[in-house]
Amino acid sequence: MADTTTQRSGSQAVEKEGAERVPGQGRSTEVARLTSDRGRTSIADGVVAKIAGIAARDISGVYALGSGAARAFAAVRQRVPGGKPNVAQGVSVEVGEKQCAVDLAIVVDYGVPIAELAAAVRENVITSVERMTALEVVEVNISVDDIHIEHEGESDRQLQ
Repeated sequence: MADTTTQRSGSQAVEKEGAERVPGQGRSTEVARLTSDRGRTSIADGVVAKIAGIAARDISGVYALGSGAARAFAAVRQRVPGGKPNVAQGVSVEVGEKQCAVDLAIVVDYGVPIAELAAAVRENVITSVERMTALEVVEVNISVDDIHIEHEGESDRQLQ
């Protein structure tokens, strides 16, 4: 049973029999197989979540990932001796054999254009996950849960 993949060439779509995708080369490229005649590779949801979390945090304008409660719990966990930051906080994934979907809950810095930030986060997550896992990312849903407002030296000041 041969794989059929559609690849864009200029403005025309071209189908190639038995083609494999090369991850990280853009949405129109082909994804490498995780199954061969010598065995199968499976990637845990947690691995994809960590990759997506790190990729999302790499974008300037993302202050944090996760809802308010998750961030508060993480702050307590980090204060415990030996506690480590959870890079998958605010990330939810569904991983299949060849594809995955990612949901992100982010906090943005005040003043950053949210639509542009979301597009940059989405593209970086897709590129990173596809390059590192060879899974096709079918969607990245982004929920902006909060906005971080920097107070000039007044961390205790309350907004009125």
